[in-house]
Amino acid sequence: MRERFLRALRGEPVDRRPIWLMRQAGRYLPGYRALRAAHPILELARTPDLAARVTLEPVRLFDVDAAVVYADITLPFAGLGIEFTIDPGVGPVIPHPIRSARAVDDLRTFDAERDTGFVGEAIRRFHAAGTDRPIVGFAGGPFTLASYLIEGGPSRDYAETKRMIFAEPAAFDRLIGHLTEMTVRYLTMQSRAGANALQIFDTWVGAVGVRTFADHLESPLRSIFDALRGTGRPTIYFSTASAHLTERLGRLGEDALGVDWREPLGRVRAKVGSEVALQGNLDPGALLAAPAALEREAEQVLLEVPDGRSHVFNLGHGVYPATDPARVRDLVEFVHAYPMSGAAP
Repeated sequence: MRERFLRALRGEPVDRRPIWLMRQAGRYLPGYRALRAAHPILELARTPDLAARVTLEPVRLFDVDAAVVYADITLPFAGLGIEFTIDPGVGPVIPHPIRSARAVDDLRTFDAERDTGFVGEAIRRFHAAGTDRPIVGFAGGPFTLASYLIEGGPSRDYAETKRMIFAEPAAFDRLIGHLTEMTVRYLTMQSRAGANALQIFDTWVGAVGVRTFADHLESPLRSIFDALRGTGRPTIYFSTASAHLTERLGRLGEDALGVDWREPLGRVRAKVGSEVALQGNLDPGALLAAPAALEREAEQVLLEVPDGRSHVFNLGHGVYPATDPARVRDLVEFVHAYPMSGAAP
């Protein structure tokens, strides 16, 4: 197995800077688009052969250093007894949001093998295909999942979520507790199936303030990473628009902190110290530019952390659907060719 990505997460020497991209398996690729023309998103994600096929496409097209299993962070909701759909133009849609203590208490106990075993099977089939690349398993962060469940889908202001936090904090904490337990079980199952690293996407946690994070979210997140340490897999925590939380996010017990494009990596390193690796953080919009402009932007990221031993190159969020796959190839080749010293090639 190519170990470059895993070694960087552990802070060990690497021969080249490792790179993979969030949402590298999906909507901008021709193979995925052909499958989507015949299969809804949830059908793709719940069919191991198809999910493994989507996962493999970017590994076969580009020299990325890791795959990421094709799935969605909402997949475990069904195991909690939550009805939901995914609208391609909107995102997750929950017709009966959780907005009361009673609704929280009515949640079903999650069983990872029973409720999401198809994700584990997709991971096994990825490895069976004979690739030498490690695969990243993932789950949503508790706040991000809770916000979907409470709001009924994506939100701009998280009004209902904040109402529960401040008006019914005990109910909110119980919901976070359910989701924390679910996440540990879900990621542990993926680890058993062969996921080589585990990432938590807590995309929307930046919507809360420092005090709310400290009072309601920090301890549950720490408990997730404490539990996952037993898997022996390196772990990554990713969020967006969360610079005000950086110091706390870097002390959750993860091996690497994923960073969006809003905060320079050098500034993040100064805030969190050298104990965690960094992952990030090119603006995904740079992939829409011409090759010379893309390289210029990528170099700025590389210059922020000249010691590539503790940096995994990635985007600050997912690949845009309008991205030309040729630009992804250009980016991967540029990052791999860039000297580890940080000097211009």
